[in-house]
Parts: sequence; structure tokens; C-alpha cells
Amino acid sequence: MTSFELDFGALAAASALILINAGLSLALELGLARRLLVAALRMTVQLALIGLVLTTLFSHVSPLWTGLAALAMIGFGGAEIASRIDRPLAGGWSFGLGASCIASSALVALVFALGARLYPGAWYDPRYAIPLLGMVLGNAMTGIALGLNTLTQAVTAQKAGIEARLALGDDRRRALLGPVRQAARNALLPTINSMAATGLVFLPGMMTGQILAGAEPGAAVKYQLMVMFLIAGCTGVGAIVAILSGAARLTDARHRLRLDRLAAERRD
Repeated sequence: MTSFELDFGALAAASALILINAGLSLALELGLARRLLVAALRMTVQLALIGLVLTTLFSHVSPLWTGLAALAMIGFGGAEIASRIDRPLAGGWSFGLGASCIASSALVALVFALGARLYPGAWYDPRYAIPLLGMVLGNAMTGIALGLNTLTQAVTAQKAGIEARLALGDDRRRALLGPVRQAARNALLPTINSMAATGLVFLPGMMTGQILAGAEPGAAVKYQLMVMFLIAGCTGVGAIVAILSGAARLTDARHRLRLDRLAAERRD
């Protein structure tokens, strides 16, 4: 098994691609240059910090520290979900739904990972638990954010039709069935497309990392399949629960549409 370390010169050369994309955005007036550069800077700072945190966690294997790290990841994930919704639920509901749903996804992933003996040692071993949790939370976060954003946009756009169905006697579940289905499709499509292209178009990060580290391709394939199943299952469960909860929040027990529970639309 071989290992090597990239130098800062190689990283700087690769980062030039971000500058090229920012330049293209400016030339085409896409309005994405600033967001792209800020996202790249955030990623660099966050990865540098998490590298320091993981070094500390690996030297202090403890359920307390691993649990605190997981709670921090869930909290940041909930905040990121809320920030990605153009018109979020008012009163912190977007954050609450996002955080609780990705926490549920994390719990499901942990139970299945332990049951399948995906990694050796205790469940709280940060060398295995934190990377696995990060993969599941990242994908669940994207699915939940897409689902909630689509739901709020669809309900707002279809307000007249939904209220007409409610006035004609449909309950809130049937009246919001169209937006809920639309939101669920949008939430799950990225995961479905990723699974469909895996192995044929691209090799996922975990499998690539194992192969580069010297693992046999057959063993890497089995681990990657397990992880993809976990990601797909947890993303689906988390997104559907978030969408159904969001739909319930946008109506009330008297089967009325409650768009007053949405915050003002964000403007870039």
C-alpha cells in the first residue's frame, strides 16, 4: 500500500480552474462569480479546520467527542438546508425540519452500518463513524433542501388551484398531492441519477480512495455498494419525511392553506 502527499503548488494549480469558471461567469454575466469564489473559499477553510478536528478526534477516541462532532455536523447541515430554500418556512421551521430529518438519516445509517459490520470497532470510532456520517448527511442534506425548496415554490405557484380543491371538498393531503409528488421527485432524482451512472460514468469517492490506497477492486466495490445503498435509503427517508412535514406545516387542522407560515422570498 502506497501513500503520498500533495504539495501546495499542485493545489494552487488546481484552484486556478475555479478562477477560470469565475471569469466565464463574469464574461457571460451569469451572476455566479462571487458565489463560486465564496463557496471555494468556504470549502478550503472548512476542510482545513475539519482536518485539525479529525486529527484531534482520532487521538481521543470517545463517544462524547464523536457525539459532539456529529451534533455539530447536524446543526450545520440544518442551517445549510434553511439557507438553500428560496422561501423558507417562517420561525426557524426550515432549520428544525432539516436538522431533525438529517439526524434521523444519520441514526438509520448508523444502525445499518453496525448491523452490516461496515467498519470494525466501536460505533463511536471517529476514523470510521465521522466519514460515513459525512457522506450520508451531505447527500441527505441536498435531497431535503431540494425537496423543501420545490415544495414551497410549487405551493406558492399553485395557490389558486390548491385553494379551489380545498373549497370543493378535498382534504389537505389530496389538495397538496401534486406539489408533494413534484418535491419528492426533485429530491430523489439526483440520487437516482448518481446510482444509475455509478461505475459506468464515474467511480465514487470512497471506492476511488480505497483503490488509490491499495485495496482490491472487488472489496472496494462491495464497500461502495453498501455506502450507496445507505445514502440512497437515508436520503429518500429524510427527504420524504421533510416534505410531508413541510406540507403539514403549510396547512392546518381545518384544511386551510397557510402561506402566511412562509417567510419572505430571498433575493440574491
